[in-house]
Amino acid sequence: MSDHDLSPGRVEWVTLLLILLCYGAWLVALFWLPLGIGALAAGVLIALHGSLTHEVLHGHPFRSRVANELMMALPLNLSIPFNRFRDLHLAHHRDSNLTDPYDDPESNYLDPTVWNTLPRWQQLACRMNNTLLGRIVIGPVIGQAIFMRDEVQGALRGDRAIWLAWGLHLMGAIVVLLIVAASPMPIWAYLISAYLGLGLLRIRTFLEHRAHEQVRSRTVIIEDRGILAFLFLNNNLHVVHHMNPKAPWYRLPALYRDGRERFLTINDGYVYRSYGEVFRRYLWRAKDPVAHPLWPND
Repeated sequence: MSDHDLSPGRVEWVTLLLILLCYGAWLVALFWLPLGIGALAAGVLIALHGSLTHEVLHGHPFRSRVANELMMALPLNLSIPFNRFRDLHLAHHRDSNLTDPYDDPESNYLDPTVWNTLPRWQQLACRMNNTLLGRIVIGPVIGQAIFMRDEVQGALRGDRAIWLAWGLHLMGAIVVLLIVAASPMPIWAYLISAYLGLGLLRIRTFLEHRAHEQVRSRTVIIEDRGILAFLFLNNNLHVVHHMNPKAPWYRLPALYRDGRERFLTINDGYVYRSYGEVFRRYLWRAKDPVAHPLWPND
C-alpha cells in the first residue's frame, strides 16, 4: 500500500479532536486540579503533546502545513522549537542514515573515535543514559545539552532557519509561561512537569533503532496496546511508521495487524511483546553500547 493510499482526507477529525482535548486537559491540570495531581497530569499531557507534534510534522490533521503548524504554536515542553524538531526529524526519516552518529539527528550512538576521547565522567553519564532508567531520569538533560550545543554552533554559522525557529519558539514559550503564571500552579512545578513529559517520551525513543548492517532491520516493533502505546500514538509500531510515514497514528495498528509477518521479516524479528518486557530487560541494564558497534574505529 502506498503513501498516497494512506494520505489523510481534508481534515483528520480524530487527530484534530485529540489535539483540542490535549490542550483542554492541560488547562484543567493547570487551573483546577490539586498541585501534585495537576503537575503529574500536566507531565503526561506534555508527553502526549510531544507525540501530537510528531503527527503534525508528518502532515496531520490538515492538508495545509501552515494550519498544522499553528496547532503546535504553544511549545508545552518549553525545550524544542517545533521547526527544529520538524526539520531534524524529517532528516531522521532518511532511513539509509539510521543510527549514523553524524547524519542521523536522532542517533544515540557515538563514533568510537569520539567515544574514546571523552573524559571518564562523560562516558559514565553516557553509559547511564543507555539504560532505560537513565534515559528517563537524565536523558532529557543530556539530550538537551547536545541539542543546544548543535543549535548554537549552527546559529553562529548563520543558519537562518535556526534563528527563525528559536524566535518563534521563544514567543510561544512566553505565552505558555504567562498561562502558567496566571494559574495556581507555580512555575517551578510546571518545569518539573515539562521534565517529566520529556522523560516519558524517552521511553519511546529508547530502542526505536539498532545498529544493523541491513537498513531495513534497524527499526523496532513493540507489540504494546496499552496506555504507553496510546501516549506515543502507536509509534511503538515504529517500522510501520517508517514504512508509511504519511499514515495517521490511528491507522498503524490495522496496518501492522494486516501485514505482521511481512513487517517482522523486513525488520529481522526486532520485536518486543510489550513495554513491560522492555522495562524488565533494560530498566537497569544497557541495551546497546554507546560507541556504534559497526562504525570504523580509527
